[in-house]
Amino acid sequence: MMEIWYWLLILFLLLYEPVYGYFDYQKFTARVRLHPEERVRYYKKIMVALWVPTLVIFGMVLMGPLTFVDIGVSGIQLDTQTLGPWFTYFALGVGVVNFLILIYYLVGSRVSEKLRNSFIQAQQRELEKSKFTDIMPVSKEDKKVWTYVSWTAGFTEEIIYRGFLIYALTTLFPSLSIWIILVLSAFVFGLAHTYQGVGNVVRTSLIGLFFAILYVGLGSILPLIVLHFLIDYVGKIGDEEEKQG
Repeated sequence: MMEIWYWLLILFLLLYEPVYGYFDYQKFTARVRLHPEERVRYYKKIMVALWVPTLVIFGMVLMGPLTFVDIGVSGIQLDTQTLGPWFTYFALGVGVVNFLILIYYLVGSRVSEKLRNSFIQAQQRELEKSKFTDIMPVSKEDKKVWTYVSWTAGFTEEIIYRGFLIYALTTLFPSLSIWIILVLSAFVFGLAHTYQGVGNVVRTSLIGLFFAILYVGLGSILPLIVLHFLIDYVGKIGDEEEKQG
């Protein structure tokens, strides 16, 4: 019975964001140019799409036999055997370096105006090259709700795409190697960003694979949630509302 729920959730992940989300974003870009208030409505829809599967997963945990430990909501349990000691420690080292870089930008932007301005200019250059600028917040209300979207994604995406999906794929396909499982989970995560174009599907798939590797090595999604939060929070350094806060 539980495996049916696994399949239903995986089907949802393969269809909602990659298909419905893609076409809904096209409609959104047409509407938002005439009605800027559409951004807030669209942001709320994104949050609902993330919280619904997350709550379903929590519901399965409450019903059993799925547990919080199965989906990585537990303390760190270092595993150097599954992917090999050398590779595991290398990945963890890269993760620690990225964590320290994020802390550097977070703290540095608050104590150094020069560093803050440099970071904001780099963000603006990246935004100018982006193909999905319509989704970015503009008004004060946009920025407020966008903050909730960012924090929601940091928590729910780790639950869904790392904790649940890796466990479900391992359960449904026990004969597959761990590497195939990790690549599949990363690819599904990348597909959730189909609206951003092929390039960003590839980029987010690679990020998803790196996070999946960290998850296997750490045995917990909690550090990944923190890292995901930091990435989203540092990305808001240029937010004028935050600057005034």
